[in-house]
Amino acid sequence: MISDKIRPQHLERKAILYVRQSSAHQVLHNRESSTLQYAMRDRLTTLGWSEIEVIDDDLGRSAAGRVQRAGFERMVAQVCLGKVGAVAAREVSRFARNSRDWQQLIEMCRVVDTVLVDQETVYAPRHGNDRLLLGLKGSLNEYELDLLRQHSLAARYKKARRGELVVGAPVGFVKAGDRYEKDPDRRVQEAISLVFDKVLELGSARQALLWFLEHNLDLPVKGKDGETAWRCANYATIHRMIENPIYGGTYAYGKTAVAAGYDGAGVKVKIRRKARSDWLALMPNAHEGYVSWDKAEAIRKMVSSNVPTSRHHGAPKHGDALLAGLLRCRRCGRKLTLRYSGAKHHIPRYSCTRGWMDNGEPRCIAFGGLRVDDAIEGALLTVVGPGAIAAAVAVEKEAGQQRDQVREALRRDLEAARYATDRALRQYDAADPANRLVTGELEARWNKALARVAEVQAKIAAHDAAAVPSAVNPASFATLAVDLKSVWTDPTTDARLKKRIVRTVILEVIADIDTDAAEIVLLIHWVGGVHTEIRLPRRQRGQRTSTSADVIAAVRQLVLIANDDLIAGILNRNGLVTGYGNRCTRERVTSLRSHHGIAVFKPAADGIEPWLNLNNAARLLQVAPKTLRVAAEAGGVEALHPLPDGPWIFSRAVPSTAPARAITERARQNPRHPAGSHPDQQSLFSSMT
Repeated sequence: MISDKIRPQHLERKAILYVRQSSAHQVLHNRESSTLQYAMRDRLTTLGWSEIEVIDDDLGRSAAGRVQRAGFERMVAQVCLGKVGAVAAREVSRFARNSRDWQQLIEMCRVVDTVLVDQETVYAPRHGNDRLLLGLKGSLNEYELDLLRQHSLAARYKKARRGELVVGAPVGFVKAGDRYEKDPDRRVQEAISLVFDKVLELGSARQALLWFLEHNLDLPVKGKDGETAWRCANYATIHRMIENPIYGGTYAYGKTAVAAGYDGAGVKVKIRRKARSDWLALMPNAHEGYVSWDKAEAIRKMVSSNVPTSRHHGAPKHGDALLAGLLRCRRCGRKLTLRYSGAKHHIPRYSCTRGWMDNGEPRCIAFGGLRVDDAIEGALLTVVGPGAIAAAVAVEKEAGQQRDQVREALRRDLEAARYATDRALRQYDAADPANRLVTGELEARWNKALARVAEVQAKIAAHDAAAVPSAVNPASFATLAVDLKSVWTDPTTDARLKKRIVRTVILEVIADIDTDAAEIVLLIHWVGGVHTEIRLPRRQRGQRTSTSADVIAAVRQLVLIANDDLIAGILNRNGLVTGYGNRCTRERVTSLRSHHGIAVFKPAADGIEPWLNLNNAARLLQVAPKTLRVAAEAGGVEALHPLPDGPWIFSRAVPSTAPARAITERARQNPRHPAGSHPDQQSLFSSMT
């Protein structure tokens, strides 16, 4: 039956049949829907149109408005030109399922007097009732699509809350129905386990990356086709493993959200990460992981805290400052900044300058870091000392069981390369030798696999050649644990390791300066909840690097009998150094005397020295040097002894004292031990004492 809404002016123009399906899956599998849509051509013929154009450019494209439809745009363009008398579709929802495209089509058809045709009726947009009906159908079509989407998402979310929605498996896992299972490839399993072990051992993802790059070890990644490939390690690969809860045996869903925005280039969709509390599902122990959930969380938090913020200390750096990132100002609550000074840039100084740098506020506090670090170091060693023996025993046990992780990884690579070689050989042997188009390619693959085997074997040989057997006896760990301070202060001890130990037991240190008492006040917040306050005298400029008072006192006494060159040798023999840690030289001793106003040693013009060394004093008393030294050590004779491995100093007036005369008399009465050497006896060595 021909509708009365179709006029001769409509039939004079052509009709367009619009065919569309929403997805490629529907195009391939919903073949009946396509047949019914193309059958609308017969309905248009029945209605009186002889010229019919079919537009099916948009097969597999949704009409929700998120993708561009070239076929729909071409149809609207022809309608605007007035060349179309009718546009047809089996259902009007095929035209559009969003208000923008739908209302645009209706308005254009109203302007140029084009009718719309579906399987039920004919609509004339110039008629008010039809326009109202079309508007209602467009709204219903849009709502229907939204309702279907909501139902689909609700079902998807419900399945996710049960932990049964498995969309895609990351590297190291495969889909097994509604759950994850570990990849059966043992090479993949051990490589991922090695990533977590190295991050936990080295303290940061970047240090683990550098370790993998140093040893030229590859990591598994998922290719675009879903297959596992091996590539050079990079930071993103390691960081994704640490952040993904699936490696800790936890099912997680709803970690990201889509946020649409508009800029000059058009609408852009951004994916942002949601807070963990907003995730749709987080179910620990849902499947077998590569590490336990607690260990995975500890590693994740450790890596996250490596970013220096107001709440995190940041990753330990190479600098010698022990409290970098741990000090907080008691006055303003900001973290103290660190800078190094000195000729070698090794003298740390902590200062609260963040308020001044950011907002121009007055500076709060500042103090040198050497004395503060020493105080915290002493408190730390006191705390961890009792557990050092137990830790040494654990290290000794672990040292005997530790494997060469690099060689194990290379051995797995060699095993995989040999399998690839055998597989290429079998494919080559199975091919027809006469078919060079096939055998040529298979031969090239075989040669490539053989080259890979040779490459891995060369890596193993280089690793074995470079490996140096450990000269440390595991039993010596217990000995080192007793003297923990020697291990801590050893120059070869890594500063980053010491900082990691500090951050393990110390949560934060609150610092302030007591101006009245001229003291630095440190409040240590230990991890266990205990608080310790330490007060240190605030040093003046240059005080820390000044020479020790004991050295100065020794020099004041040594100048009585020795020149600067001889004093430098005595100080070095006793292991004494300058304030900067340098060995003593004649020039440094001279500078020290000049700075402290110590007179230089000058021999007496008449040869009668007011102060004598041990040999000269013994010669004056006519006793053996050993006899006089024993008496001086016992306190029987007054003498000066500035250093343990140094000379004895006697005043020339000592021989005239009663104790000295008594020693001389007692020595002469002992015939078995002569009082002194024969006057004519000469010594082969010049004495320094």
